[in-house]
Amino acid sequence: MNTSKKILLKLIQQIPESQIPEVIDFIAFLKIKKDREIFKDLEIASESSMDFWDNEIDDEVWDNV
Repeated sequence: MNTSKKILLKLIQQIPESQIPEVIDFIAFLKIKKDREIFKDLEIASESSMDFWDNEIDDEVWDNV
């Protein structure tokens, strides 16, 4: 276990039981934030790949299908 996680666990052990739900909420928030960033990166990548297909030649071919 790395030093940062050891510090975090030590801090968690020192806080009152009543504050643990807040810590859990914050950790969940950080995870959701990271997941959204990953999704945003995928969204940007897919948008840039769509530009490849947006051209007159492909449009003409698909119009005649």
